[in-house]
Amino acid sequence: MAGRPTAARSSARSPELVASEAKLERTEHGLVPAGEGWYVLNLRDAEWRHAAGRGAVCVVSDDFEGWRRSGAQLGVNPFVLEPGEPMSVYHWEADQEAFLVLSGEAILVVEGQERPLRAWDFVHCPPRTGHVLVGAGTGPCLVLAIGSREHDGQPDSLGFPANDAAGRHGASVAEDTLDGDVAYASLPPRKPASYREGWLPD
Repeated sequence: MAGRPTAARSSARSPELVASEAKLERTEHGLVPAGEGWYVLNLRDAEWRHAAGRGAVCVVSDDFEGWRRSGAQLGVNPFVLEPGEPMSVYHWEADQEAFLVLSGEAILVVEGQERPLRAWDFVHCPPRTGHVLVGAGTGPCLVLAIGSREHDGQPDSLGFPANDAAGRHGASVAEDTLDGDVAYASLPPRKPASYREGWLPD
């Protein structure tokens, strides 16, 4: 019985398209990826950013408030928030964002409404959805934030509307603005930091 015709076998990609491994560079505060290739990096070994009252974010992928990996299609930022600490100022972005609570508790303010979050709650924010997450409960909350970079840095790709619900958590501007520098002017910047025990669950 005749079988199905088979196509000639060929490589799925040409040799020049094989992805190379990126180097990990050691800084005073931990390892950071350098280059455009693939890599594996443990969060405890990576560099972080931290500010009292604003929580900590790991720069295992890129810097939430600073440098971006050239050509990156996604921003991936693990945050650690103590109770009462907002991840950001209430805002919307021109690109889709998503959040996954890995441990602890948080409060989501989305379009002016509050929602309690606990471990394994997933939050989907379509483009231009106003939102902010705030740490809650009695201990640290670990949240993985993921966002598209399609419109990153383009005019009118980020907005900060004044919002009463977010304001009750100290996470809102007083007046609407499209200027991130204005929105964060009264907040201390997150500075480079090494991983601290207790930020991540065992």
